[in-house]
Amino acid sequence: MPEERLQKVLAAAGVASRRAAEKLITAGRVRVDGRIVTELGTKVDPAKVTITVDGKPIRVPQEHVYIKLYKPRGVISDMGGDAEGRPNVSQFLPPGTPRVFPVGRLDRNSEGLMLLTDDGALAHKLTHPRYEHPKVYYVLVDRMPTMAELERLRTGIELPEEAGKTAPAQVEVVHHPPPELVLAPGPKQGVWLRFVLREGKKRQIRHMLAAVGLQTRRLIRWAIGPLILGSMKPGEAQPLSRKEIAALRFQVGQPRSERKPLPPGTGRKSRPQTRKGRSGGRQKPRRKPGKSGRR
Repeated sequence: MPEERLQKVLAAAGVASRRAAEKLITAGRVRVDGRIVTELGTKVDPAKVTITVDGKPIRVPQEHVYIKLYKPRGVISDMGGDAEGRPNVSQFLPPGTPRVFPVGRLDRNSEGLMLLTDDGALAHKLTHPRYEHPKVYYVLVDRMPTMAELERLRTGIELPEEAGKTAPAQVEVVHHPPPELVLAPGPKQGVWLRFVLREGKKRQIRHMLAAVGLQTRRLIRWAIGPLILGSMKPGEAQPLSRKEIAALRFQVGQPRSERKPLPPGTGRKSRPQTRKGRSGGRQKPRRKPGKSGRR
């Protein structure tokens, strides 16, 4: 394969996301042919050099792995355990699953769709705010929001801890989540809201709702771009279908910000102009002069 930036190669090998791989490099934890490399612009061909992270060689897969998971509440999004020994998403993966990492985390008390893969390039484009890929959430709150509160949620909220102001979001009141959504036991009383976000600040929806005086009782991620949770059960993991993989690749290959409107005349074919009769109805287009109507 041609030379690629070192952090991209690490991400493709499933070591970490591209941004996390950059931190590994600058921390001096990556070696190329035994030499520590800390320069982020370094390009390598993994077929010609030996790359190690913390002394362990990496392997760039020939085919990537894509898995979707319905994360239950009370489970952390990390692949490894933590100091408290809390359950994590790795316990739901089939035995023998290659090393993968989560694309966009959910906090412990949130539930719903997660994507796990070793495709670092796709993960980077799905999570980086520059690409503005939509994510859909259904959120149960304690009461009906006012119109003024909904407008604040839609236009942007200043988040705590210098996280900045949220980007405009789609927020609406709905009667219930999608009928195919399998709800695990938990809170069911309250008002459901549907959020569509194009960014992913930490605990963003919970902070937004708290800022307008609403309590989050339940938060479920339903979709990541074209990928939806569907009728999966809590704790269920399954490989993506070819159709789902193709949809994701199309999504990252044509970011919303790069889509351009079609120039005039390249959309639908225009119909032949017609003239109206005295009755107001449409008549057939005029025939060109000099031509017989018969064939």
